[in-house]
Amino acid sequence: MTHNGDDIEAAMVRLLYRQSHGILFANFVIPAAVVYALRDTSAYQLLLAWMAAIYVLTFCRIGLSLMFFRHGESAATTPKQWVTRFTVFSWLSAALWGFLGSLWLLPPDPEWVAFACIVLAGMACGAMPGLSARLGVYVGFMTIMILPFVITCLLRDEPIYGVFLMFALALYVVNVYFGRVTYRNLLSGVQLRFENVALIGQLERERDRANAANLAKTRFLAAASHDLRQPLHALGLLSASLSAVAERGDVGADGARQLGRRLDTTLERMGGLLDGLLDVSRLDAGLVTIRRRPLPLATLLDDIRDEYVEQARRQGCRLDVVVTEAWIDSDPELLRRILDNLLSNAIRYAPMARILVGARRRPGAMEIQVIDSGPGIAPEAQALVFEEFAQLTDAPAEQGLGLGLAIVRRLAGLLGHPISLRSVPGKGSNFSVTVPLARDGAASAALDAPLSAFSGGVQQTECYGVMLVDDDPQILSALNDLLKFWGHLVYAGATVEEVCAAHQRAREQGPAPVHLVLADFRLANQVTGDQAIAWLREYLDAPIPGLIVTGDTAPDRLRALHASGYRVLHKPISADALRQAIAQTAKTAQTVQGARDPAAGN
Repeated sequence: MTHNGDDIEAAMVRLLYRQSHGILFANFVIPAAVVYALRDTSAYQLLLAWMAAIYVLTFCRIGLSLMFFRHGESAATTPKQWVTRFTVFSWLSAALWGFLGSLWLLPPDPEWVAFACIVLAGMACGAMPGLSARLGVYVGFMTIMILPFVITCLLRDEPIYGVFLMFALALYVVNVYFGRVTYRNLLSGVQLRFENVALIGQLERERDRANAANLAKTRFLAAASHDLRQPLHALGLLSASLSAVAERGDVGADGARQLGRRLDTTLERMGGLLDGLLDVSRLDAGLVTIRRRPLPLATLLDDIRDEYVEQARRQGCRLDVVVTEAWIDSDPELLRRILDNLLSNAIRYAPMARILVGARRRPGAMEIQVIDSGPGIAPEAQALVFEEFAQLTDAPAEQGLGLGLAIVRRLAGLLGHPISLRSVPGKGSNFSVTVPLARDGAASAALDAPLSAFSGGVQQTECYGVMLVDDDPQILSALNDLLKFWGHLVYAGATVEEVCAAHQRAREQGPAPVHLVLADFRLANQVTGDQAIAWLREYLDAPIPGLIVTGDTAPDRLRALHASGYRVLHKPISADALRQAIAQTAKTAQTVQGARDPAAGN
């Protein structure tokens, strides 16, 4: 973890000034004690002048310290200036104490020399905590204070001065060493304090992020509870209507079709809500595959107009789509999902508005725009609309899960297509996505490609043998009935053993071909769908393809399913999608196996 060196420097300077208070107190007390001890000597008057000089200097240092703390933050911005001032006054004080060490103020008796040694040693040790926050200041203080005493000892011939000299030099070396140790400890403490402050700041940010996530989750659960209850409530009412009609016994074709359409609409709404959650989970799991190719923008815009014009009319919106003849380079499926989200949001949140979908040519790109004349988005909310679970309206009829624009942002990021939002409250919004133009050669090659390259639909014209494994009795029964209604041979069961038994019973009555296995992912006894398919392959002694149906949306589960190699269908799945998936998978089985009867080899 790195820190700003200026902040550490400023903190060390504040420490230097704060810890100097003890030194200033010593500069008042010790000179008075020295003068009192030498009151009967001939140099008494000179000693008084020496003490007065120390007092004047000490008052100046007190004033400097008060100025430093009064300036506060501004003082911290210019630490070098304050260090220079502090150093000058500290070294002047050392010079005055060194004057005492020159022994000019003391009688020549050895006991007074020893007295001077004690005073200087006390000042040297006492200054260490206060000045070690700036090691250079302390070393200079020690040098200036001890040097006169050392010179005096060198000039005297008496052996005792040699002893005093050794004492002074040892005092100097030891104090400088411990001053250096103290400086390192102080610096380490300051750095540790900044690390703690940084960690606290990081923890606070993580706490705020967690609180925001919890708040978003709460909003999401509230929205999901409401939006899922609505179609469930509608399903309950439709179920009651079906029961009432059945009791009367007057179910007509028109009435049945009307109830069927209402059921489809309700299920479609519920599926759309769950698909949004699945999209986010697939993005989190990194399972979205990008398949870029040149595609005509006109075809994309025509498809959007055909799909949404009726939906916009029901909301009272006027939808205008301006088609442009340009080829772009993108993933058609992912780009379509981006535009679907943008347009469905415009229709939902801007009723009775005019909605314009078109594209503007930019250097090397086309900027596809979805513009509405609705209520617009406040500036402070514009940064939030692309966040997950963001809901900018309190109207229950308009609320979704708040995932649409979050999915737009993440898909656009995967594709490398910049998105932008321009909105004025009361005047409307303009969402845009910028897509690169296709190269001329690539566009021409795509234009010459056969039509089958752009279509992946499979029309089911044959019936297949399907092994069905699902431990939910209601789903198993419904799927079994639906597959049989489509004309498939179904061997159904809640476990692999039950499926094998059903297949054995069918074999006893005639041919029992198997073309694929359709398995739920979570089965009883902690068995998974891929395990069930593997066991059934072993039973059949053939590499039968498999389809796995799951309601899991956790990213780690999705990654595990993707790694299994089987095609995965996510609940709720529409009948058309299931029918197409079975046809596509079974066609593969026929190609590999020649549509043989696996039972024949057993």
